[in-house]
Amino acid sequence: MEKRNIGSLAVSPIGLGCMSMSHGYGPSDEPTSIQLLNEALDAGYDFLDTATMYGGGKNEELIAKAVKHRRSEYVLASKCALFKKDGKPTIDGRPETIRSQCESSLKRLETDVIDLYYLHRLDPKVPIEESVGALAELVREGKIREIGLSEVSSDTLRRAHSIHPIAAVQSEYSLWTRLPELKMLDVCEKLGTTFVPFSPLGRQFLTGKAQEASLLTDGDIRTNNARPRFDADAFAKNSELLKPLEDVAKELNCSLAQLALAWVIHQPNRQGKKSLVPIPGTKHIEYMRENIGALNVNMTPDVVSHLSTLIHDDLVMGERYSEGQMKVMDSERDRD
Repeated sequence: MEKRNIGSLAVSPIGLGCMSMSHGYGPSDEPTSIQLLNEALDAGYDFLDTATMYGGGKNEELIAKAVKHRRSEYVLASKCALFKKDGKPTIDGRPETIRSQCESSLKRLETDVIDLYYLHRLDPKVPIEESVGALAELVREGKIREIGLSEVSSDTLRRAHSIHPIAAVQSEYSLWTRLPELKMLDVCEKLGTTFVPFSPLGRQFLTGKAQEASLLTDGDIRTNNARPRFDADAFAKNSELLKPLEDVAKELNCSLAQLALAWVIHQPNRQGKKSLVPIPGTKHIEYMRENIGALNVNMTPDVVSHLSTLIHDDLVMGERYSEGQMKVMDSERDRD
């Protein structure tokens, strides 16, 4: 399997987002998740993505329980600065908080080093230079190998990169969420920063298996923060966009999920290089197996271009997050 670079790290072209095993998409199933994580390594995944926020640390503990005995087989990413306090999401990018959370994550993950450590969200009260300075100290101490940022604007990335090289930026990117194309992908290319798309399957929408919000379980982020595109009227309208995608998937003999992932994997930069590393998340073993099959889709440049015209932000009804979330998301500043 080919490898793609994230700073000094080399990873499979598709990573595994672990959040849904503990957080955000309804009830969890630990035995199934343990089996999934081991089968994912066997299948060729070698890039696992977790965070302090996911399940209040439970997701990190799950990874340790499942695959710490196979630590040499995967690149491990986690995140800091976003967590729940008194039941509410809180962002704290102060150096002392970053250090404390890193130490706690190392213990929960039962590892000596986190390969890629992200600032999960920008703290508007703390200059990015201070937060990255704290992460840089952790690099010097050998507690983390590379620094990443999540859901930041291109301006924030430039400022951060002036303090310490930023190996990765993680933000939402898929056929129906194209914000990174405005500025971020170009800036990442110029700085040598790898872009890591999360929700590359549109929170299951692009697989054709999703349901509208009223049919989902409590605790599913598509019923609250990520609801707008899953409201009944919006979902019905957006679902019409899948019909031409189904025709393409049929022609290529792949599933909708594999088609959507292959589109991301085959995005070329201005030099023609394919460097993105999407991290589709799942708690279902069959979907994990299906997703990695995207690497076998015969995706030509013409198909990539054609898909880009079939579905994009201008055709989609509803924002990707609730109004309150959109106002505070630093990445959204790239629309200005």
